[in-house]
Amino acid sequence: MSTIRFKALEVMLNRPAVKVTAPGNNVSDYFGTNVFDKDTMQKFLSKEPFNSVMVAVESGQQIDRKVAEQVASAMKTWATSKGATHYTHWFQPLTGSTAEKHDSFFELTDSGKAIENFSSSALVQQEPDASSFPSGGIRNTFEARGYTAWDPSSPAFIMESAAGKTLCIPTIFVSYTGETLDYKAPLLKALHALNEAAVPVCQYFDKNVTRVNATLGIEQEYFLVDSALFSARPDLVMTGRTLFGHEPAKGQQLEDHYFGSIPERVYSFMVDFEIEAFKLGIPLKTRHNEVAPSQFECAPVFEEINLAVDHNQLLMDLMDKVARRHSFKVLLHEKPYAGINGSGKHNNWSLGTNTGKNLLSPGKTPKTNLQFLTFFVNTIKAVHDHADLLRASIASAGNDHRLGANEAPPAIMSIFLGSQMTKILNEIEQKVTKDKMTTEQKTDLKLNIGKIPEILLDNTDRNRTSPFAFTGNKFEFRAVGSSANCSSAMVVLNTIVADQLKKFSSEVDALVAKNLKKDEAILRVLRSYIESSKKIRFEGNGYSDEWVKEAAKRGLSNIKTTPLALDNYLSKKSKELFVRNNVFTERELDARHEILLETYMKKIQIESRMLGDLAINHIIPTAIKYQNIILNNVGGMKNIGLDKISYNTQIDMLKDISLHIAIIKKTVDAMIEARKKANTIDHARPKAIAYCDKVVPHFETIRNSVDKLELMIDDELWTLPKYRELVFIK
Repeated sequence: MSTIRFKALEVMLNRPAVKVTAPGNNVSDYFGTNVFDKDTMQKFLSKEPFNSVMVAVESGQQIDRKVAEQVASAMKTWATSKGATHYTHWFQPLTGSTAEKHDSFFELTDSGKAIENFSSSALVQQEPDASSFPSGGIRNTFEARGYTAWDPSSPAFIMESAAGKTLCIPTIFVSYTGETLDYKAPLLKALHALNEAAVPVCQYFDKNVTRVNATLGIEQEYFLVDSALFSARPDLVMTGRTLFGHEPAKGQQLEDHYFGSIPERVYSFMVDFEIEAFKLGIPLKTRHNEVAPSQFECAPVFEEINLAVDHNQLLMDLMDKVARRHSFKVLLHEKPYAGINGSGKHNNWSLGTNTGKNLLSPGKTPKTNLQFLTFFVNTIKAVHDHADLLRASIASAGNDHRLGANEAPPAIMSIFLGSQMTKILNEIEQKVTKDKMTTEQKTDLKLNIGKIPEILLDNTDRNRTSPFAFTGNKFEFRAVGSSANCSSAMVVLNTIVADQLKKFSSEVDALVAKNLKKDEAILRVLRSYIESSKKIRFEGNGYSDEWVKEAAKRGLSNIKTTPLALDNYLSKKSKELFVRNNVFTERELDARHEILLETYMKKIQIESRMLGDLAINHIIPTAIKYQNIILNNVGGMKNIGLDKISYNTQIDMLKDISLHIAIIKKTVDAMIEARKKANTIDHARPKAIAYCDKVVPHFETIRNSVDKLELMIDDELWTLPKYRELVFIK
């Protein structure tokens, strides 16, 4: 075994589990202790400013500066009492990561006295340098000004490290000219549009509804790898995935890892990051082994979407930091290893009212629950009408590897409803005519659901191959990638549903104005939507070749690559959608499209460079070294007079190794030339397409030869840790 691999494995095998101690006997003893949440705010604020903040958060109104001053003072008092010395505006630029610039509470008075101070101006607005963040042409490099603005709907929190504590204030990030430069601002706009569209629809059924919140539960899949092995794989370090690596004899085929006993070191890590998450108010509920070896999952309870997304971004950062204490590296790439499952981020989405009603919960009689059917069918219609845009929202270089296999949904957008809900929609389509419903027909719209003692059967099974599945009281958008900021998908989903609900209420009101009864008007419109959106519904195996053919017959898109998927952001239909709902301006859409293409291109460029480096500087020299060993063996056998038949096997091995070396070198050279040509292209779209169509195809050819060499070359010579070492945690 090579020295590099041996040392990495030796370090890994000698690692004990880190002992972890919780700060309380129960999670409830310390949950949210590092969060300036509603209860904490109430303790540090007088009644009037506290109520003003709550009203502003609920209504979306601007907080008065005088109130903001009192909030800033209370926030500083709380943070410093817990040991925080600095504060930062915590935001989500279009890099895909979070960003922060720390400032000290420390100030000097005119007399030179040191004090701790935090004003409303520091709370409400800051001015980080915007020039180095992606802007898609909105900002020139020399135009550095950008603003972060406080989002009071997401509570501030204290981030702890061994060296100190920092008060983090969730904010939006905008340019000097007002364009959004982050993920949060468009999400808040989309949620506002959804509330404005959903409340009037709710009031068809309940006049007490004054607010509708979209909720989200994010299941986060991830891989763990020992940090020593990670450091010995330059491709993992640089790209987050293994560019080479032959499948081990045992992978996930026995399905023995799924829900299996959690390894002790992993268990210790999970407990540790959960403790840190609980202190930050992240309501984690579930932990378990996933399907692939060394793959795991954690999931929180449902939260309002803005907070859920903030918590997921925070969680990913937290997991990475805590993993280092346990000598692990968290891999959030959608496909870190070939031949086993990739990782997703299942977005469980629903709608709730201020009266406590889940609008996507069928209850015991979904057929008679007209409110449920209204939001259920409108969501289906929205996805049907904007399926390609929804596909664009989850497009990335990493997700291109994952979609369509290994328990990831295909690139074809479809909706799974389950046999029972499908039957209900079919019956409504058949029985609700343009004429008035008879009493008998209304009576027929009843449901008899079988019961296991006191447990209502789910209204649907689960379809793991569906990108967008109804799972009883929510829709599960399974196609989101594990490294993604969920805002992208949620901006699109909430905007298309908002737009659809506006169309629905307009059509219903028009029928009511023609003296049709409200319920009959609603059913008539729903029936038309059920009819027109049927092609998006699919109950079968989304992985099958038959579905690809069937989807093509239905006219459903199968957009397999990111550059082409992203085109849907710029279609006339999409631009009009975002503009009329005040979520994006056309300029902002153009900028985001440019940024997403640039990000894709740069990730492929990095992978290409890393692949070439490893192939030329690691793989080929190792292969030649082994060739020389075989040549010496052949020479020795000749010298002692053995017949050629005695060393024919070695000669065949030499030929095979030479062939693979030649293929690797030739293909790497071709890949470099393709990259050079792509780099001469000025515009982002054709450049990204060139990388996708001309550079990426070389990856698999190079990998195939490298992986064959891995099986042929002496294990002691191979420098890179192998899959059997990477994916089985000791």
